[in-house]
Parts: sequence; C-alpha cells; structure tokens
Amino acid sequence: MATIANLTVKTDGSFEGTLATLSVTAPIAIIPNGRKAKDSEPDYRVVSRKNGFELGAGWVRTSQTTGAEYVSVSLSAPELGTIYCNIANAPGDDASKKVLIWNPPS
Repeated sequence: MATIANLTVKTDGSFEGTLATLSVTAPIAIIPNGRKAKDSEPDYRVVSRKNGFELGAGWVRTSQTTGAEYVSVSLSAPELGTIYCNIANAPGDDASKKVLIWNPPS
C-alpha cells in the first residue's frame, strides 16, 4: 500500500489535497454527493480542482474487523487506469489531516 494523496478535511465534510503518483500530480476534491438518491450511488464524488472533471467516487464502508467507518474510493482516468484506495488517518494526531492509500491488486 502506498500513500497517493495528502488530504485536508474541510468543514463541509469534503476533503481537498493533491493526488501524486509517478506520472500524475493533480489537485483533487472529494466532495459529499448531495444528490444521492439510492444506496447504490456513491457517497462522495472525486473531482479535479483544476478542471472540474470527475475522476471517481467514494463509498462509506464499515470495517469488518474493527467496526470503524472509512471511505473506499475508486479513481479512473486514462493516465491512471482504474485504481482503488481508502481514505485513512494521516500520521500524527491531527484529525483534519487524512491520506489516500492505494490498494494494489493482489
């Protein structure tokens, strides 16, 4: 697993930061999906802060081992392909800082 973004939690429940891989560096926002009408729809939308394009989506999940909630994210773009990741606490004690952790295929 690798950190691919450092995020800041905003007061409206969104996250902002920079997605950074070996080939891509892009400002992103992960925003609550205010138009969610069905359980199957995502809880969050991932958009580029540079051009507004949608890059992916996120769903609130519950850990089977700890019962803690987390956000599972799917990103898709020509430069990335499709990748899966989770939002997790950043190192340290600052609750306003999160990271996006890439889950490589097994």
